[in-house]
Amino acid sequence: MRRSMDDPRFTAWRAAHEAILRDLHAAADAVRWDVPEQAWAETLYACANGRFPAGASERELRAHLSSLHLADLALACACRLGHPGAWDHFVLEQRPSLYAAARALAGDEGRDLADSLYAEMYGLAERDGHRRSLLAYYHGRSRLATWLRSVLVQRRIDRKRQDARTDQLDPQDEAVESRLPASPLRATDAHPGDFERQHFVRVTQAALDAAIAALDTRDRLRLRLYYGEDLTLAQIGRVTSESEATVSRKLDRARRDLRRHVEEALRAEHGLGAAAITECFEVAAGAPELQLTRLLSRAGDG
Repeated sequence: MRRSMDDPRFTAWRAAHEAILRDLHAAADAVRWDVPEQAWAETLYACANGRFPAGASERELRAHLSSLHLADLALACACRLGHPGAWDHFVLEQRPSLYAAARALAGDEGRDLADSLYAEMYGLAERDGHRRSLLAYYHGRSRLATWLRSVLVQRRIDRKRQDARTDQLDPQDEAVESRLPASPLRATDAHPGDFERQHFVRVTQAALDAAIAALDTRDRLRLRLYYGEDLTLAQIGRVTSESEATVSRKLDRARRDLRRHVEEALRAEHGLGAAAITECFEVAAGAPELQLTRLLSRAGDG
């Protein structure tokens, strides 16, 4: 995590919200892992900035931070700081499920994939005297185990794409490599396995549910009538006292908002990059339980 103690914005934010920070430090049982109040404040500052980049009221901030998985967040913070007891707990509670997920995802290569991820979490690389841990990107919006599986899927996709590029090059012609653009996935790699598919459907469903819940009541009504009841624009207009053009425009806006919120959730809560998010949509669009083809279509994005 970027050190915040010299940032005047962080200093002011911490001073303004001392009561919240103190309450949540206790709620997370952060003292169990000897998490310093400074490190805890920096961790929650990063969480708050991700959710409220323009700032938030005291009530909004407390509600959001209290909704996070605080115990997991405290454990991740302690591991990032190198607390031996926290790492022992992490190894005992998290690593077995991480290895199991890696085996289901990558077969014989799973152990190596999980170990490389574990190394990133520990933070082997150093810069400016500080270990850089992947856990700095965990903000507590999902369970730590869920976030780890999401990152694991992302790493698997990255590795498959890298393998696809490597396999399509002629190793005897090194000059070719510098002239070729990045190659796409091989046809055999285009479809994720059962583990990836289930994971993509699950996280996309959760993100979509949250995005729909955040919409305005009338936006949800229009979506339900159009996608759930198969009403025409004219029929919806009679229900909402709007013209067909207005219904069409507001449906399009709601679809855009949904897609943006789902992409933001997959990125922020599950650590997915652009390639994994695209694959999430592709898999989820073909899942009968989600039927995202029309709802989150890029059609009309302009």
